[in-house]
Amino acid sequence: MNSLSLLLDQITKGAVESGTVPRAIKDEQGVTAIEYGLIAALIAVAAVVVMGTVGTDLSGVFSQVAASL
Repeated sequence: MNSLSLLLDQITKGAVESGTVPRAIKDEQGVTAIEYGLIAALIAVAAVVVMGTVGTDLSGVFSQVAASL
């Protein structure tokens, strides 16, 4: 177990010294992708709700037109 902790210490020190950890902390590409995914999901839900409402209203209009013919 002692050799494992030494290995982890070396890896951690190497990552910090090489700048890998600060770059990973500053990297925001993953966060941006998640935000875009959430926005797309919100737009999709809104589109489904609007299309459902418009479809119902449009069906009523066509029924009235058919009845008046």
